[in-house]
Amino acid sequence: MLVVIGLIFFHSALVFATEGDFYVTNSETTEVVTVIAGFGVVWAMPLLFLISGLGARHSLRRRGEGAFVKERLLRLGVPLLLATLLLNPLPQWLRQRAADPEYKESYLDFLPHFFDVHVEFDAFPFLVQGEYFETGHLWFVVLLLTFSLLWACLHRGLPHEPVRRVMDRVAAATLLRRGVLLLPALAFAAICAFVGMEEDYAGWHRWSYLLFFAAGFALAADPRLRTVMRREARPAACLGVLLFIAAAPGFTTADDPFTQTTPLAVVSRALFGAAGWCLVVAIPGLLDRPGRQPPQEAAQGQAGALRPRVYTYLAAAVLPLYVLHQPIVVAVAYFVVGWSAPIAVAYVMLVTISLVLTLAAYELLVRRTRVTRFLFGIRV
Repeated sequence: MLVVIGLIFFHSALVFATEGDFYVTNSETTEVVTVIAGFGVVWAMPLLFLISGLGARHSLRRRGEGAFVKERLLRLGVPLLLATLLLNPLPQWLRQRAADPEYKESYLDFLPHFFDVHVEFDAFPFLVQGEYFETGHLWFVVLLLTFSLLWACLHRGLPHEPVRRVMDRVAAATLLRRGVLLLPALAFAAICAFVGMEEDYAGWHRWSYLLFFAAGFALAADPRLRTVMRREARPAACLGVLLFIAAAPGFTTADDPFTQTTPLAVVSRALFGAAGWCLVVAIPGLLDRPGRQPPQEAAQGQAGALRPRVYTYLAAAVLPLYVLHQPIVVAVAYFVVGWSAPIAVAYVMLVTISLVLTLAAYELLVRRTRVTRFLFGIRV
């Protein structure tokens, strides 16, 4: 929930970044945004996939494979299709208008160009491609749906008892020996270094996220891993920050740090990958304090008298807010960049207006009816 709302702040900041190719760019930019955004990239989307894998484990255990697949197709597939048809063309159209003041094509005239598509199987799971077509920020939903379906098939095919014994040994080893939980950082370092990174998917290679998803699935399978995450949180946080700082010079000086095979680029990517795993271990571990009741349990224990309404409201809104936020940020930014205002003032205005409009769109256009709730992936 915090990461999704934070994306409004993150994508608003990209409007003022010197590096990158956001839809709309302010005339005045700053390198500071690039550094801050880079630190967010290293952990935010990986953390979303880890949390999604954790939820998938509980859902699979409760529903079974068949019902889980049906639920994922409805709650992820329907919003994905809806947003692709109705929301995704807008940022691309605004990109054309922002880049070329002489561009006069109307939005309706642009739509046929956006949907002039073809299928590229080697881009799996992003099969639909086109000159103007894009999944945009919905790449997260595409990957999450793909991983969920793949994991359901794997869950049905694997022998559960041998897997349970392996997980039991892994959990016992991580509990017994400090630092074992940080060893997967080596795998992420190797993937980033030798497979490469993809700027279109928040810097990480698309299949790296499958490992974060699997890690969340494993975390939900044994409570000992949660205990270890709390224990390792502080050293993991310090190590993650240090590794990110060490990676920064390579990313700021290399011509193409995401794919170059120069020693500097390879080492920088390896440090980035290791930093990502350390921070994904650290953040939930720091937030998960012993003895703290989840908000739902606290509310039930007090007969609902102090029910956390904001939490409950936003928890249901996570997917709709994710789907809605980026087209709104880009639309607001298209007008804000024309103002004669310092970067700090323009950023605050962009964030404030985008946040208000995103929450208003959810409240007024999504939450009020069963049909719109279903279309945006909310249980009805």
